[in-house]
Amino acid sequence: MVQRRIPKIKDLAPLMQFKSPELNAKKRRLAAALTIDDLRTIAKRRTPKAAFDYTEGAAEAELSLARARQAFQDIQFNPAILRDVSTVNTGWDVLGAPVSLPFGIAPTGFTRMMQTEGEIAGAGAAGAAGIPFSLSTMGTTAIEDVKAVNPTGRNWFQLYMWKDRPRSMALVERAAAAGFDTLLVTVDVPVAGARLRDKRNGFSIPPQLTPGTVINALPRPEWWINFLTTEPLAFASLDRWSGTVGELLDSMFDPTVTFEDLEWIKAQWPGKLVVKGVQSLDDARRLAEMGVDGITLSNHGGRQLDRAPIPFHLLPDVAREYGKDMEIHLDTGIMSGADIVASVALGARFTLVGRAYLYGLMAGGREGVDRMIGILGEQITRTMRLLGVNALEELNPSHVTQLERLIPRAVAPAAVQAAATAPARKAPVRKPAASAAVKA
Repeated sequence: MVQRRIPKIKDLAPLMQFKSPELNAKKRRLAAALTIDDLRTIAKRRTPKAAFDYTEGAAEAELSLARARQAFQDIQFNPAILRDVSTVNTGWDVLGAPVSLPFGIAPTGFTRMMQTEGEIAGAGAAGAAGIPFSLSTMGTTAIEDVKAVNPTGRNWFQLYMWKDRPRSMALVERAAAAGFDTLLVTVDVPVAGARLRDKRNGFSIPPQLTPGTVINALPRPEWWINFLTTEPLAFASLDRWSGTVGELLDSMFDPTVTFEDLEWIKAQWPGKLVVKGVQSLDDARRLAEMGVDGITLSNHGGRQLDRAPIPFHLLPDVAREYGKDMEIHLDTGIMSGADIVASVALGARFTLVGRAYLYGLMAGGREGVDRMIGILGEQITRTMRLLGVNALEELNPSHVTQLERLIPRAVAPAAVQAAATAPARKAPVRKPAASAAVKA
């Protein structure tokens, strides 16, 4: 029979130590965020629908993004036991210079639309954490201002080649003059993808006030106060624009860019050059032969071609074939430090996070980005310890098994033979329209 007694005060004292309440609401909500998805939940609550959907959304049915995230869920880690993991090193060299963690902040457009601190928050947080920050051509903070807030850190500039070539290269010259060490040339945007959420929301630059946006803004006064009482939204790299995002992109992006243009850009840039948007083994091979410093396997976060290849699935083959010739980087679908560890194990030297960064920014400005980096860093360290490794160099493909869900259907041998022997199709000869001839 259980013997009971009246508890003594000295026994109760250790159980009655109350935690001091955090009076700062921002610190309180960020401290409660334990995952990137937690930051996403906070961001959605605090950001107007059109701006949040621009971050969250992808192209058409958004299958590319869903599949990329599913690919990270469909892995099995294979840990080693009884290893001394009292110390873990999460850094190494990327493109010839050290990073403290194997990820950086991806280039994102219209960033101050998400939260008024924009790229200043991202660059400052990245510099403090010892990771690279990438400024988009479509960024909303000047190249020189990013350098000022991150003067000794790794700053990368992401280039979209516009139809106005001299204007594009003027940006490259500014980035070089400001000391940016790496140029990310994005090559998967000949035209804008069909981002249906933006069309349905009427998302435009600057945002237009409608009855719907006003109603949506009512529970989010802080966003609107910040938006209306800070510098008007403007692009760092182009004049102000009044229209939808898709219209802006289609008016700017050059669908005629080729490998020869990339060679020319490479000759102009004095630092490291990484080609972002690679989605096939053949293109990776050609870029390796060209001598670029690195490639980023990416389908643009699912925002361009829906049903595009899954970068994480491409990674093992590309790393095996060309990892000795150039660095292999990866983005799209990363939502945890475990995703990053799995990528490194399968051959990625580095990864980029875009939506995770913007979730942190929308959740709490600079402090939110700091929290995002902290969450991913903690998850990377814990995952490495549980796998039984002390350093990134110890990670290898034996630590990860990619479980199969989407398996390509085998093509019949007869169809392969027929395709190999069939004559090449000739493009039909089109006669110029009469009206065009008159204008000529």
